[in-house]
Amino acid sequence: MVDLPSGTVTFVFSDIEDSTALLKRTGDADYATLLAVHRRLVRDIFSAHDGHEIDTQGDAFFYSFIRARQAVAAAVEVQRAHVKASWPGDLAVRVRLGLHTGEPAVGDEGYTGMDVVRAARIAALATGGQILLSDTTRAIAANVLPDGVRLHALGDRQLKGVDRPEPLWALVLDEVAADPEPPPQPAAAEADEAAGRSMPFRDLVERATASIQSSVLAELERSLPGGRPEAPPPRSVTREIDRLHRLRERGALTEEQYNRLVEKLVAGDGAGS
Repeated sequence: MVDLPSGTVTFVFSDIEDSTALLKRTGDADYATLLAVHRRLVRDIFSAHDGHEIDTQGDAFFYSFIRARQAVAAAVEVQRAHVKASWPGDLAVRVRLGLHTGEPAVGDEGYTGMDVVRAARIAALATGGQILLSDTTRAIAANVLPDGVRLHALGDRQLKGVDRPEPLWALVLDEVAADPEPPPQPAAAEADEAAGRSMPFRDLVERATASIQSSVLAELERSLPGGRPEAPPPRSVTREIDRLHRLRERGALTEEQYNRLVEKLVAGDGAGS
Protein backbone atom coordinates (compact mmCIF):
# COMPACT_ATOMS: atom_id res chain seq x y z
CA MET A 1 0.00 0.00 0.00
CA VAL A 2 1.57 3.28 -1.13
CA ASP A 3 1.03 7.04 -0.98
CA LEU A 4 -0.71 7.01 2.39
CA PRO A 5 -0.62 10.21 4.46
CA SER A 6 2.04 10.00 7.16
CA GLY A 7 2.88 11.98 10.26
CA THR A 8 -0.21 13.23 12.07
CA VAL A 9 -3.35 11.82 10.47
CA THR A 10 -7.00 11.43 11.41
CA PHE A 11 -8.65 8.04 11.02
CA VAL A 12 -12.36 7.55 10.33
CA PHE A 13 -14.20 4.26 10.72
CA SER A 14 -17.82 4.09 9.60
CA ASP A 15 -20.59 1.60 8.98
CA ILE A 16 -24.38 1.29 8.79
CA GLU A 17 -26.25 0.59 12.01
CA ASP A 18 -28.17 -2.71 11.99
CA SER A 19 -27.24 -3.48 8.39
CA THR A 20 -28.31 -7.12 8.76
CA ALA A 21 -31.78 -6.03 9.88
CA LEU A 22 -31.99 -3.74 6.85
CA LEU A 23 -31.05 -6.64 4.58
CA LYS A 24 -33.82 -8.79 6.06
CA ARG A 25 -36.38 -6.00 5.61
CA THR A 26 -35.44 -5.02 2.06
CA GLY A 27 -34.42 -8.30 0.49
CA ASP A 28 -31.33 -8.92 -1.58
CA ALA A 29 -32.14 -6.73 -4.59
CA ASP A 30 -33.20 -3.61 -2.70
CA TYR A 31 -30.37 -3.99 -0.22
CA ALA A 32 -27.88 -4.11 -3.09
CA THR A 33 -29.32 -0.78 -4.27
CA LEU A 34 -29.15 0.62 -0.73
CA LEU A 35 -25.56 -0.48 -0.32
CA ALA A 36 -24.54 1.01 -3.68
CA VAL A 37 -25.99 4.39 -2.69
CA HIS A 38 -24.28 4.25 0.71
CA ARG A 39 -20.91 3.42 -0.82
CA ARG A 40 -21.22 6.15 -3.43
CA LEU A 41 -22.10 8.77 -0.82
CA VAL A 42 -19.22 7.82 1.47
CA ARG A 43 -16.64 7.61 -1.30
CA ASP A 44 -17.71 10.78 -3.12
CA ILE A 45 -17.85 12.87 0.06
CA PHE A 46 -14.67 11.53 1.66
CA SER A 47 -12.79 11.90 -1.62
CA ALA A 48 -13.97 15.51 -1.95
CA HIS A 49 -12.39 16.18 1.46
CA ASP A 50 -9.09 14.52 0.46
CA GLY A 51 -9.76 11.30 2.33
CA HIS A 52 -7.76 8.17 1.53
CA GLU A 53 -9.64 4.88 1.50
CA ILE A 54 -7.63 2.31 3.45
CA ASP A 55 -10.05 -0.60 3.63
CA THR A 56 -13.68 -1.49 3.08
CA GLN A 57 -15.90 -4.50 3.56
CA GLY A 58 -19.64 -4.57 3.06
CA ASP A 59 -21.00 -1.31 4.45
CA ALA A 60 -17.91 -0.53 6.58
CA PHE A 61 -15.14 1.90 5.62
CA PHE A 62 -11.73 2.83 6.99
CA TYR A 63 -10.30 6.19 5.83
CA SER A 64 -7.42 8.49 6.72
CA PHE A 65 -7.22 12.26 6.39
CA ILE A 66 -4.27 14.63 6.54
CA ARG A 67 -6.25 17.20 8.52
CA ALA A 68 -8.69 16.60 11.37
CA ARG A 69 -11.00 19.39 10.21
CA GLN A 70 -11.35 17.67 6.81
CA ALA A 71 -12.24 14.40 8.50
CA VAL A 72 -14.81 16.12 10.70
CA ALA A 73 -16.33 18.01 7.77
CA ALA A 74 -16.53 14.80 5.73
CA ALA A 75 -18.16 12.87 8.59
CA VAL A 76 -20.76 15.61 9.08
CA GLU A 77 -21.53 15.74 5.35
CA VAL A 78 -21.91 11.97 5.20
CA GLN A 79 -24.45 12.03 8.02
CA ARG A 80 -26.41 14.82 6.38
CA ALA A 81 -26.33 13.11 2.99
CA HIS A 82 -27.74 9.90 4.43
CA VAL A 83 -30.62 11.82 6.00
CA LYS A 84 -31.46 13.49 2.67
CA ALA A 85 -31.00 10.43 0.44
CA SER A 86 -33.89 8.33 -0.85
CA TRP A 87 -33.76 4.72 0.31
CA PRO A 88 -35.69 1.61 -0.78
CA GLY A 89 -38.98 1.31 1.07
CA ASP A 90 -38.47 4.79 2.58
CA LEU A 91 -36.23 3.21 5.21
CA ALA A 92 -33.91 5.26 7.39
CA VAL A 93 -30.27 4.34 6.84
CA ARG A 94 -28.30 5.46 9.87
CA VAL A 95 -24.51 5.66 9.82
CA ARG A 96 -22.17 5.63 12.80
CA LEU A 97 -18.68 7.12 12.66
CA GLY A 98 -15.64 7.27 14.93
CA LEU A 99 -12.66 9.63 14.53
CA HIS A 100 -9.24 9.67 16.16
CA THR A 101 -6.09 11.65 15.40
CA GLY A 102 -2.63 10.20 15.97
CA GLU A 103 0.81 9.48 14.52
CA PRO A 104 0.73 5.86 13.29
CA ALA A 105 3.53 3.96 11.65
CA VAL A 106 3.15 3.38 7.90
CA GLY A 107 4.44 0.11 6.47
CA ASP A 108 4.12 -1.88 3.26
CA GLU A 109 0.73 -3.20 4.38
CA GLY A 110 -0.64 0.15 5.56
CA TYR A 111 -1.00 1.74 8.97
CA THR A 112 -0.03 0.08 12.24
CA GLY A 113 -0.26 1.20 15.84
CA MET A 114 -2.74 1.70 18.64
CA ASP A 115 -4.15 4.83 16.99
CA VAL A 116 -5.82 2.59 14.42
CA VAL A 117 -7.37 0.48 17.17
CA ARG A 118 -8.52 3.57 19.07
CA ALA A 119 -10.36 4.91 16.04
CA ALA A 120 -12.04 1.56 15.42
CA ARG A 121 -13.10 1.16 19.04
CA ILE A 122 -14.49 4.69 19.18
CA ALA A 123 -16.66 3.97 16.15
CA ALA A 124 -17.78 0.72 17.76
CA LEU A 125 -19.30 2.69 20.66
CA ALA A 126 -21.41 4.86 18.36
CA THR A 127 -25.04 4.35 17.41
CA GLY A 128 -26.76 5.33 14.17
CA GLY A 129 -26.57 9.05 13.45
CA GLN A 130 -23.63 9.60 15.79
CA ILE A 131 -20.15 10.95 15.15
CA LEU A 132 -17.81 10.24 18.05
CA LEU A 133 -14.42 11.95 18.46
CA SER A 134 -11.38 11.23 20.56
CA ASP A 135 -10.19 14.09 22.73
CA THR A 136 -7.23 14.57 20.40
CA THR A 137 -9.46 15.11 17.39
CA ARG A 138 -11.76 17.35 19.39
CA ALA A 139 -8.87 19.56 20.49
CA ILE A 140 -7.75 20.11 16.90
CA ALA A 141 -11.14 20.57 15.25
CA ALA A 142 -13.20 22.28 17.97
CA ASN A 143 -12.68 25.78 16.58
CA VAL A 144 -13.46 24.87 12.96
CA LEU A 145 -16.68 22.88 13.25
CA PRO A 146 -19.12 23.10 10.35
CA ASP A 147 -22.19 25.30 10.77
CA GLY A 148 -25.02 23.74 12.72
CA VAL A 149 -22.71 21.38 14.61
CA ARG A 150 -21.88 21.44 18.30
CA LEU A 151 -19.83 19.32 20.67
CA HIS A 152 -21.25 17.19 23.48
CA ALA A 153 -18.91 15.84 26.17
CA LEU A 154 -19.39 12.13 26.93
CA GLY A 155 -16.83 11.87 29.71
CA ASP A 156 -14.35 9.03 30.07
CA ARG A 157 -15.18 5.82 28.23
CA GLN A 158 -13.41 2.48 28.24
CA LEU A 159 -12.32 1.43 24.75
CA LYS A 160 -11.94 -2.30 24.26
CA GLY A 161 -8.25 -3.23 24.20
CA VAL A 162 -7.11 0.17 25.49
CA ASP A 163 -5.63 0.32 28.99
CA ARG A 164 -7.36 3.34 30.49
CA PRO A 165 -10.71 5.07 29.95
CA GLU A 166 -10.41 8.03 27.60
CA PRO A 167 -12.55 11.16 27.16
CA LEU A 168 -14.88 11.05 24.17
CA TRP A 169 -17.01 13.67 22.43
CA ALA A 170 -20.06 13.52 20.20
CA LEU A 171 -20.83 15.88 17.35
CA VAL A 172 -24.48 16.90 17.50
CA LEU A 173 -26.05 17.87 14.17
CA ASP A 174 -29.24 19.89 14.20
CA GLU A 175 -30.86 17.94 11.36
CA VAL A 176 -29.69 14.43 12.33
CA ALA A 177 -31.74 12.71 15.00
CA ALA A 178 -29.40 10.84 17.31
CA ASP A 179 -29.04 10.36 21.03
CA PRO A 180 -25.84 12.25 21.95
CA GLU A 181 -25.10 9.61 24.58
CA PRO A 182 -23.94 6.15 23.44
CA PRO A 183 -25.77 3.26 25.10
CA PRO A 184 -24.41 1.94 28.42
CA GLN A 185 -21.29 -0.11 27.97
CA PRO A 186 -21.99 -3.85 28.12
CA ALA A 187 -20.66 -6.35 30.59
CA ALA A 188 -17.37 -8.01 29.72
CA ALA A 189 -19.07 -11.14 28.43
CA GLU A 190 -20.99 -9.07 25.87
CA ALA A 191 -18.16 -6.72 24.87
CA ASP A 192 -17.08 -8.56 21.73
CA GLU A 193 -20.58 -8.61 20.28
CA ALA A 194 -21.25 -4.96 21.08
CA ALA A 195 -17.88 -3.85 19.71
CA GLY A 196 -18.79 -5.21 16.29
CA ARG A 197 -22.53 -4.78 15.80
CA SER A 198 -22.11 -5.60 12.11
CA MET A 199 -19.80 -8.30 10.80
CA PRO A 200 -17.96 -6.10 8.24
CA PHE A 201 -17.07 -3.54 10.89
CA ARG A 202 -15.77 -6.22 13.27
CA ASP A 203 -13.66 -7.59 10.43
CA LEU A 204 -12.03 -4.19 9.89
CA VAL A 205 -11.22 -3.92 13.60
CA GLU A 206 -9.72 -7.40 13.62
CA ARG A 207 -7.65 -6.59 10.55
CA ALA A 208 -6.25 -3.50 12.25
CA THR A 209 -5.34 -5.50 15.37
CA ALA A 210 -3.77 -8.31 13.33
CA SER A 211 -1.71 -5.75 11.41
CA ILE A 212 -0.22 -4.45 14.67
CA GLN A 213 0.57 -7.98 15.90
CA SER A 214 2.24 -8.96 12.63
CA SER A 215 4.29 -5.75 12.65
CA VAL A 216 5.65 -6.52 16.14
CA LEU A 217 6.53 -10.08 15.11
CA ALA A 218 8.28 -8.85 11.96
CA GLU A 219 10.40 -6.43 13.98
CA LEU A 220 11.39 -9.23 16.37
CA GLU A 221 12.36 -11.52 13.51
CA ARG A 222 14.48 -8.86 11.84
CA SER A 223 16.33 -8.18 15.10
CA LEU A 224 17.40 -11.80 15.66
CA PRO A 225 20.79 -12.85 14.22
CA GLY A 226 19.46 -16.07 12.76
CA GLY A 227 16.35 -14.60 11.22
CA ARG A 228 13.04 -16.26 12.05
CA PRO A 229 13.32 -18.30 15.29
CA GLU A 230 12.32 -21.95 15.40
CA ALA A 231 9.75 -21.09 18.09
CA PRO A 232 8.27 -17.59 17.47
CA PRO A 233 8.50 -15.43 20.60
CA PRO A 234 5.40 -13.19 20.47
CA ARG A 235 3.76 -14.97 23.41
CA SER A 236 6.74 -14.25 25.72
CA VAL A 237 6.91 -10.68 24.42
CA THR A 238 3.25 -10.26 25.25
CA ARG A 239 3.84 -11.52 28.77
CA GLU A 240 6.72 -9.08 29.23
CA ILE A 241 4.63 -6.17 27.99
CA ASP A 242 1.85 -7.24 30.38
CA ARG A 243 4.39 -7.25 33.23
CA LEU A 244 5.55 -3.73 32.32
CA HIS A 245 1.94 -2.63 32.14
CA ARG A 246 1.28 -3.91 35.66
CA LEU A 247 4.36 -2.06 36.93
CA ARG A 248 3.13 1.13 35.32
CA GLU A 249 -0.33 0.70 36.82
CA ARG A 250 1.23 0.33 40.29
CA GLY A 251 3.29 3.48 39.78
CA ALA A 252 6.61 1.65 39.62
CA LEU A 253 7.18 2.98 36.09
CA THR A 254 6.33 6.35 34.61
CA GLU A 255 4.53 6.57 31.29
CA GLU A 256 7.77 7.64 29.62
CA GLN A 257 9.71 4.75 31.15
CA TYR A 258 7.02 2.28 30.14
CA ASN A 259 6.95 3.49 26.52
CA ARG A 260 10.75 3.43 26.27
CA LEU A 261 11.00 -0.11 27.64
CA VAL A 262 8.27 -1.39 25.33
CA GLU A 263 10.02 0.19 22.35
CA LYS A 264 13.28 -1.55 23.35
CA LEU A 265 11.44 -4.83 23.76
CA VAL A 266 9.89 -4.60 20.31
CA ALA A 267 13.24 -3.55 18.82
CA GLY A 268 14.85 -6.67 20.27
CA ASP A 269 17.08 -4.93 22.82
CA GLY A 270 15.33 -6.51 25.82
CA ALA A 271 12.93 -4.83 28.24
CA GLY A 272 15.35 -4.93 31.12
CA SER A 273 18.27 -3.12 29.45
